[in-house]
Amino acid sequence: MLFKAIALSAALLASSAAAEDDGLIRMKLSKVPDHEIVAQHLKAEVRFTQTDVVSTSLFLDGTNTNEALKLALESKSNPTIKTAVSTALRGYAEQVTDSELLASGKTENVIIKDYSNAQYFGTLKIGTPPQEFTVIFDTGSSNLWVPKVDCQNCGYWFINGGKDKYDNGKSSSYTADGSDFHIQVGVRFHSSCKHFSLTLHRIFQYGSGDVKGYFSVDSVTLADDISVTGQKFAEVSDAGGLGVGYVMGKFDGIMGLGFDGLALGGAKTVFKNAVDQGVVSQPVFAFQMGNNADGELTFGGYDDSKFTGDITWVNLAEPKYWLIDLDNVQVGSYSSGKTNGIVDSGTSLITGPSAEIRKIASSVGASANLLGQYTIDCALVPNLPDLEFTINGKPFKVPGKDLVIQAQGMCLFALMGMDIPTGPKWILGDVFMRQYYTIFDYGQERVGFATPISS
Repeated sequence: MLFKAIALSAALLASSAAAEDDGLIRMKLSKVPDHEIVAQHLKAEVRFTQTDVVSTSLFLDGTNTNEALKLALESKSNPTIKTAVSTALRGYAEQVTDSELLASGKTENVIIKDYSNAQYFGTLKIGTPPQEFTVIFDTGSSNLWVPKVDCQNCGYWFINGGKDKYDNGKSSSYTADGSDFHIQVGVRFHSSCKHFSLTLHRIFQYGSGDVKGYFSVDSVTLADDISVTGQKFAEVSDAGGLGVGYVMGKFDGIMGLGFDGLALGGAKTVFKNAVDQGVVSQPVFAFQMGNNADGELTFGGYDDSKFTGDITWVNLAEPKYWLIDLDNVQVGSYSSGKTNGIVDSGTSLITGPSAEIRKIASSVGASANLLGQYTIDCALVPNLPDLEFTINGKPFKVPGKDLVIQAQGMCLFALMGMDIPTGPKWILGDVFMRQYYTIFDYGQERVGFATPISS
């Protein structure tokens, strides 16, 4: 699954949705423009000047980030520095904000923010009274974690006001657990933020170093209608391993939607607890990921008004990841043969074996950048071939024009190489999921794909 656009203030955008007495719990998805993800991949030099003497540069690819952030933090009270930082960073990536939506009856709607066509976010609440956090709803992991008060390396005042942090002393429903939570170096890439994460051998692997904390127990609320009691989750005390990506990210933590076998510390997932406690009608959730339009995450079933035609059901190859067998992956002259992949809402792009992605990129004229991603001449986009996954004998296409994220005259190729020796070969991330209404059937251990109705 790792991030925050730059801003010093946030205003919530209101929206509305019709309530339906169908037992489903809906969380609204909303779209953020492509220019922000492109901005995250452009090296931006920001100069800080203090009385015309102090000058340094901030490279948002991490080259000199720590030094620049420390300078800005230490100079928080200096109006000259503060103005320079705020102005430069705001120009680098403008904040787009959203608002929680509430509808009557059994249907609840909460904004989930899609960061630059690459990440989707939503809110949940922990504790009594509730403390609200912005999280990634991630089918590629299984733990819930948020930063705790006094967390180290958990954001800065000038980057969207920092992170929301959990304070167990303010929750009457908190129960101590105290067992260690430890995330180690990992490999899963989130394109807009240099966040790497994938779980191998039951060890969560999110970033470029360690992330530490401890487990606690408290109540968790989703969309005001799903209230889970006794949820074991992690309070992160040091997020340094997530690097600058987390600092810049538009989220506080992660809510994993994988299976319990993937979770650290013997914790049940929030969704498994919701099923066991009977607060969702069915052990099913579904994503409609908006593409330049609103979308929706539904708990307790799926919304048949969001798609047309039949659902193609695919049994899981392993009920830990949402791992499925792929008959073939084809683009242009490239063909993979039988392979496998995970359907992962927490990964921005589509990833595959590095050697295979190099072949594909070379065949379409894309070239690698220093971040390990590929860019392509925007003039070539109209002629890009479709990417086709064959699943259960049926083709599922991503049109060539949707294999790029385009803004500011730059086109980022939406495929990236990643080698996972003992794990899945391909990751079908947001770029794929935007093309299909995607249903995760926890009870029957299967995934369903259907053609979405265009909004």
